Amino acid sequence: MDVRIQAIHFDATAKLHEFIEKKVAKLEKFNNEIRKVEVSLKVVKPETSLNKEASIKVLASNAELFSEKVCDTFEEAVDVCVDALIRQLEKLKEKQKNH
Repeated sequence: MDVRIQAIHFDATAKLHEFIEKKVAKLEKFNNEIRKVEVSLKVVKPETSLNKEASIKVLASNAELFSEKVCDTFEEAVDVCVDALIRQLEKLKEKQKNH
């Protein structure tokens, strides 16, 4: 699985990169056909507290999933995105099972 992390207009720390890679690795448990995960991080409206936006796009051989969240921290945003993607992957698996 290819993980690409893009930090827009700032430099993401190695610790943040590590955190993201560990989190998105969980997605493979739910679908072993995931080829690529693209993570984009950006700060929206720097003057507000809820300003860290994470968007994650998952490209699997049978689907393309997407989640985007804005939270207080990038870690929290990534966490919420991954949870949403896990639900999407479970739904996809259920749908395929019924066909």
